[in-house]
Amino acid sequence: MAKPGRTVFALAAGGVALAFVVVLLGAYTRLVDAGLGCPDWPGCYGHLDVPSSSAEIARAAEAFPTAAPVDAEKAWTEMVHRYAAALLGFLILLILALAVKNRLPWRLPATLAALVMAQGAFGAWTVTLKLWPQVVTTHLLAGFATLALLWLLAIAMRRPAWRVPPALNRLATLALAVLVAQVALGGWLTSNYAALACPDFPTCHGEWLPSMDFRAGFNVFQSIGPNYLGGLLSNDARVAIHIGHRIGAVAVLLTAGALALRVGNRPLGWLLGGVLAAQLGLGIANVVFALPLAVAVLHNGAAAALLLTLVTVKYAARQQA
Repeated sequence: MAKPGRTVFALAAGGVALAFVVVLLGAYTRLVDAGLGCPDWPGCYGHLDVPSSSAEIARAAEAFPTAAPVDAEKAWTEMVHRYAAALLGFLILLILALAVKNRLPWRLPATLAALVMAQGAFGAWTVTLKLWPQVVTTHLLAGFATLALLWLLAIAMRRPAWRVPPALNRLATLALAVLVAQVALGGWLTSNYAALACPDFPTCHGEWLPSMDFRAGFNVFQSIGPNYLGGLLSNDARVAIHIGHRIGAVAVLLTAGALALRVGNRPLGWLLGGVLAAQLGLGIANVVFALPLAVAVLHNGAAAALLLTLVTVKYAARQQA
């Protein structure tokens, strides 16, 4: 690999690590209800950091009279997430510039650059539309897509010799599609505050078929304007979302589990099986132990790791074809 290629690979690998951190920070921000820790974007109460002095806090209250009072802990949580996301955006633009300058393949870096700019817009809308679930879910999906494409760029630059039978390409595609749908369901669940709608497992409120309102739970035409912090849906609607996410988990288990078995006694097979088991265990622990913060953040991290593993299996299967 020529020197410019090694540089792009190193930046892409660093971008994967940073994007993973951004995913975890995003999950943490949602879970501690800091998504509206700053009522404006990209600053915070008109500052590039967080108002701290009495005079700054007074001016913030005057400038944003309808916003919540300055909560330094939540505001810094939100701003650290923004700083990390901005750094990731700069890194991706640097990758694109190097690829174009050195006549390296540029389509994937260009796609990443477009995606990260769209992410900036969705980050702004997340705040200005007051955690509208449609925007929050799309923002989450775009973050996972950024992570996956950075990883794909890194492995495409290095071309590792992982061996997966080419016949598994279709199954890998199916498992990847099912996981993406499950990530979307997870985003919808967390943005509608439905994670604790079922306090027990494997039943829900002691029933296999609890009272559910799927029409309200999956209404993607929720009005714009209300503050969605804490959620606005009825309990039956939240139960429907929660059960939908459990059904999605079963679909992931069946498809990704079948893929792990078919990959067999290879490093990628063991890795896929291990990450899948960890993710399912964390999901169950979230319910049984009432959403501990550390477990919930790790659940998001394991979903990201599962995505990267499936992308790797898919890439390896296509390379062998």
